[in-house]
Amino acid sequence: MLCCAQRLDEVKTWEIMSSELLRREQMHGYQWRAYDEAIRQTHLGLFLDMGLGKTVTSLTVINDLIYSYLDVDTVLDVAPKRVAESVWMQEAQKWEHLKHLRFSLIAGTAKKREAALHKPADVYLISRDNIAWLCGLYGGTSLPFDMLVIDELSSFKNHASARFKALKLVQSSFSRVLGLTGTPAPNGLIDLWAQLWLLDRGERLGKTITAYREAFFMRSYSGFGYDIRSESADEIHRRIADKCLSMSAEDYLDLPKRITNIIRVPMPDDVRKAYKEFEREKVLELMGETITAANAAALTNKLLQFANGAVYDVEKNYHEIHRLKLEVLDELVEAAQGQPLLVFWSYKSDAERIEKHFKKLKPRRMTCDKDVEDWNAGKIGMMLMHPASGGHGLNLQKGGNQVVWFGNTWSNELEKQANARIDRQGQTKTPIIHKIVLAATMDERVINAVDEKAETENNLMSAVKLLLDEYS
Repeated sequence: MLCCAQRLDEVKTWEIMSSELLRREQMHGYQWRAYDEAIRQTHLGLFLDMGLGKTVTSLTVINDLIYSYLDVDTVLDVAPKRVAESVWMQEAQKWEHLKHLRFSLIAGTAKKREAALHKPADVYLISRDNIAWLCGLYGGTSLPFDMLVIDELSSFKNHASARFKALKLVQSSFSRVLGLTGTPAPNGLIDLWAQLWLLDRGERLGKTITAYREAFFMRSYSGFGYDIRSESADEIHRRIADKCLSMSAEDYLDLPKRITNIIRVPMPDDVRKAYKEFEREKVLELMGETITAANAAALTNKLLQFANGAVYDVEKNYHEIHRLKLEVLDELVEAAQGQPLLVFWSYKSDAERIEKHFKKLKPRRMTCDKDVEDWNAGKIGMMLMHPASGGHGLNLQKGGNQVVWFGNTWSNELEKQANARIDRQGQTKTPIIHKIVLAATMDERVINAVDEKAETENNLMSAVKLLLDEYS
């Protein structure tokens, strides 16, 4: 591990055009409030709504603690798998003041994970699934990092889980702990004990889960689970107030009226190779033909099917190629912590695969007025809808505020109308639009075209002509 002076020498040699990057002063006021609290407190829970910029705020804290305050040497960042593999590094590269931060991803085989631990870095990223392995590797009682960042702290709410038990044993080895989540208590305040223990070792809510239950809860009449005592909620909030900063999107006027969260998913080498071969094959089939809207649509549809994870054959049967978008949807479901999601699909294969993958959640396709009624009554956790069938006229704002585009559309108008199902008068929360985009595929071209608000046919033709130029 390098000293700070050596790191700063490296920083001076890092050259990226600043005009292409966001600047520190462009951070929002609510982000600076969270920053100030995270600098001031060594152990803090940041309970920030999705869209309030937890990642850039945390990275700015990390950067300044390392390079300005000289208070931290290395950071361990525990996050969901995909977030660990891409989100933190991608976010750092967007900002002028963060682009020099060095990351090491602890992933892959045990040999690769150990090699990553010996790579000089500021931030060591690891998925939650590997945290027990890491703790065991160092003996189970301490880890060689100064600061611990837990992205999605709520995923450690289960006091009986292996991930919580592993971190519980090493918590005292960190001089700083920063826990991030938007939904700390999705199923009630019973979920807070394990999360707070990772911040204060039981100082505020009790040293054991048993003590916490006895102090604030009582057995439910059914005999299963616990009900909070009438006076306990206020007392719990009072006790944790100095250790947690809670910020809701609705509380901050400088937030955009709608938050668009574009999730770019990198392809593993095998999927990338398969996509390029598939793309080349389809483009070559079109070589020499007159490009029309029909054959342009046929080509781009095939490539978008691949991006979503399943391709149809000539007999109209589909074949699954990868599950990358399903894995991202998994993470969105977990991050939502019980909040409903409206998921837009492009092909029947998308809907069927989502239904199969999330069978326990009982996703429902919107087909009738009863579905609309149940959605707005909060009875549906995941609603599946094709944007062309539900894009106009439906009022869905009472059922939730989050939309997921599993498949992306060329039509700016169709997307606008579909998003307006939840982003309309009567919506009480900030609408959040998630777009899952498979990086370096036709998905990227769709996102760029829709952003430019061009006509659908022009988008199709332009994308195909670019491909033809590339392969010719």
